[in-house]
Amino acid sequence: MTLAERLSAFATGMQLEDVPERVRSFARSQVLSQLAAARATLGHPLGRRLVEAFGSPLQPDAKAAACCLGTLTIALDYDDTLYAGHVSHSTVGVPVAYAGPLGLDGRRFLEAVLAGNECASRVVAGATLGSFRGQTAAYGHLVGATVARMRAQGASPEHTSAALALACSLPPHSLAPAFFGGDSKALTAAVGIRAALDACDGAVAGLSGAADILEHPEGLLATFADVPLPDAVVESLGSRWHTETLSIKLYPACAYLDSTLDAAVQLHGDIEAALHGGPHDDPHGGLTGDHAPVGSVAGAVEEIVVRCSVFTFGMDIRSRSYINGPASPPSALQFSVPYPVAVTLLTGAFTPADLASPRLDDPVVWDLAKRVRVEHDPDLTRHAVLATAPLGEALRQAGPRASAWLARLGGEEEAAALLEAAGRPAASFEDATKEIGAMLEVRLTDGRTLRRSVTTPIGASGPSTRRDHPTLARGKFLGTGGSTKVVDALEHLEDLRADELAGALASALTIV
Repeated sequence: MTLAERLSAFATGMQLEDVPERVRSFARSQVLSQLAAARATLGHPLGRRLVEAFGSPLQPDAKAAACCLGTLTIALDYDDTLYAGHVSHSTVGVPVAYAGPLGLDGRRFLEAVLAGNECASRVVAGATLGSFRGQTAAYGHLVGATVARMRAQGASPEHTSAALALACSLPPHSLAPAFFGGDSKALTAAVGIRAALDACDGAVAGLSGAADILEHPEGLLATFADVPLPDAVVESLGSRWHTETLSIKLYPACAYLDSTLDAAVQLHGDIEAALHGGPHDDPHGGLTGDHAPVGSVAGAVEEIVVRCSVFTFGMDIRSRSYINGPASPPSALQFSVPYPVAVTLLTGAFTPADLASPRLDDPVVWDLAKRVRVEHDPDLTRHAVLATAPLGEALRQAGPRASAWLARLGGEEEAAALLEAAGRPAASFEDATKEIGAMLEVRLTDGRTLRRSVTTPIGASGPSTRRDHPTLARGKFLGTGGSTKVVDALEHLEDLRADELAGALASALTIV
């Protein structure tokens, strides 16, 4: 059997009872987190333009609704991630769009999400050792949208594999100037989603593609990966669950910034405490007393040094040329270190509203951003590279095959040491991690220096998120103005009737 055929057999045969409750729980949180991402964008000026262009996420045309959702959830970088990829734009968005037209109850809906997750994240994992990761790995939505829709409509394994072969025939390819330099980034997922949904219709009508399109020497994996890992696509399929590698995004910014912003939240409180002349007793930032004016905080800071892994450092370098003060596009700001750090130090938070006026026009913020210096820390890179996500597990599965690729990060000697430390592939993702850490140092004008460091950000895959992800997803959704009624309903997602699910999704995507 080809890879597409094996994925299709799994996707169509998987039953909810086959999935451990801990994994189903992650999927429920994932759905709530993605709905929160859509809500956040709907309330943002960019979201209003996207709806004007592509229609409402609640429109009766399911294809158009799915594409609209794909733009809304990616536009502000408020989406969640799995190992490997930002696949939820399709694996959650497509079932949401088709829930009404197909009359999905909660059980069928959740099965579609899980099937899409497991197939899409595996294909992205198979091409992780290449030039496209994260949101730029848009080819993952060809798989996510295809599998999620075909599972939702009860398609056969044959139709599903035919649809996968068709969908993966013309994979999308993002270009850096478009991704960072304007609003084009919002279309990154939608292009693949639309192609996949058209492929589903074509397969049902009898069209076929190259059955070995994934593993062919000139196929998808070989095209996008320097070190293709076809074995990763079907490794422990049905027993090792990528869904439980979920990381929930709590800031509208690249996940590589999460630790940096967590540390900045803490330092905001430290700075205020220093200005008030007393100790700061809340490790998560904020004071119990009055807050210092933003201008006072900015005036007290001489320099900010951010030490980070190569992931954060490289992201900042790539986005830097697209930053132009208040005229900077939101897509560039989401990947730049100085502006989000400056906002967070001044206010104690970084929210979707900070990617628009009036915050974006505040000269105090931009003046402070000029005092941010970003430095690469090799030790943080080693920790980040060896964690499950974003690429540690790929290195383990590749083994010696990854030597030349990994040497680009730090030379052959460092690559050999990292591969030796990486160990063997994980049999389970029950202990998955994502450790993209950061250390922040704020030097005050009075000579004092404040420091904070974060190894695993809040919401990232790890022990705390395994314990707290339902609470984190709930807080994220309610923070966008969502109702507790929707949260309560989705906590029992698989028990919802079709009308109950449709009502909850409609309420979730309605901004009053």
